[in-house]
Amino acid sequence: MTGPLSFGFKRAGWPARVLALITLFATAQALATAGSSRWGSEYFPNVELTNQDGQKLRFYDDVIKDKIVAINFIFTSCRAICPAETARMRQVEKALGEQMGRDVFFYSISIDPDRDTPEVLKAYAAKFGTGPGWQFLTGKEEDVILLQKKLGLWVTDAQSIDPKDHSINLIVGNESTGRWSKRSSFDDPKVLARLLGESLNNYRFARATPEANYAAADHRVEFTPGEHLFNIRCKACHTVDGSGAEHVGPDLLGVVERRDAAWLRRWIKEPNVMLEEEDPLAMALYRQYRELPMPNLGLSDKEVEQVIEYMSTVGKEGSKISDSSPSASDSATVPGS
Repeated sequence: MTGPLSFGFKRAGWPARVLALITLFATAQALATAGSSRWGSEYFPNVELTNQDGQKLRFYDDVIKDKIVAINFIFTSCRAICPAETARMRQVEKALGEQMGRDVFFYSISIDPDRDTPEVLKAYAAKFGTGPGWQFLTGKEEDVILLQKKLGLWVTDAQSIDPKDHSINLIVGNESTGRWSKRSSFDDPKVLARLLGESLNNYRFARATPEANYAAADHRVEFTPGEHLFNIRCKACHTVDGSGAEHVGPDLLGVVERRDAAWLRRWIKEPNVMLEEEDPLAMALYRQYRELPMPNLGLSDKEVEQVIEYMSTVGKEGSKISDSSPSASDSATVPGS
C-alpha cells in the first residue's frame, strides 16, 4: 500500500487503525444519509390518507418508505382518460406477476375526495380486478394537492382553474435509494414492469435472458398509423383478434362490419358526450361492462379513421371470431371502440 494513507497506517498501532476505519465508515454513512435525505422524510409530507378498506395510512411512513412504488392520481367519476390509465396500469400489474405486492406497490390517489369515499374506491378497484398490491387512496383535498406538487404531477396552469384537469403521468421510484422517475401511464407495460421489477430493484430480480444474437433477431415490424394508435390507446382495454380474452372491454374483431359507420366514428371520437346524451347503444355497453365508461382519448378525425381502418384490415386478413366472441345479433355485446 502506498500514499499518505498507507504511511499513516504503517506508523500507527492497531488502535489507531481501528479508529481510522471507524471514522471513515461514519463519514461514509453520513454522506450517504445526506445524499438520500433530499428525497426522504424531510422532503415527502407524511400526510394521512385512507385506503379503499378504510385503513388510515401515512404517506411517507406507510406508503413509500423503503418501497418501490408507482403512484398516479385519478378520480372515479372521470369519463376522460382515467379509466384508460387504470387499465394500462393493470397490464403492468399483470406483467409484474408475483412481484406485485411483494417487491412493487401501486397507489392511485383520488383528486376528488368528496366523492371518492373508501367504498367508492373499493368498487372502482373491483371493476378492474386489481390485486392486493394496489391500493386506492383518498385524503383531504389540500393534502392531495400537496402530494401532487411534491411528486411533480401538479399541472400549474390547468389545475389552478380546474383541479380535475390533472396530469396523466405517474411517478415510479425507490424511496430507499432515492431514485425517482416520471413516466407516461401509456408507456409500454412491459417496459414499465421491467423498470419497476428490475432496474429500480437494482436488478436483484433480473430475469435470465439469452445472449443477444443479431442473426436470430426478429425482422423489423412496421406498424400502420392505425395499428400504432390501437396499441398505445386501445389495447389496454381491448383485443382485436377474436380470442375472447378477458379484458376491461371486449374483443373488437369485426366491429367495423357490425356497427353503423357514423355511429362508430362518433363513439370513438366522443364517447363521453354520447353517454351524457344517453345514447341507447352507448348506455347498453356501459351497463354491460361494469359501468366503466369508454374514455375520450382525444383522437382527431384523422386518427379515428386510422383506427377504424386498422380494425377493418385485421378483419380482412383471415382472422375468425372464436365461439366465445360476441355474436353479431346481440346489440349490446360489442362496443364500437
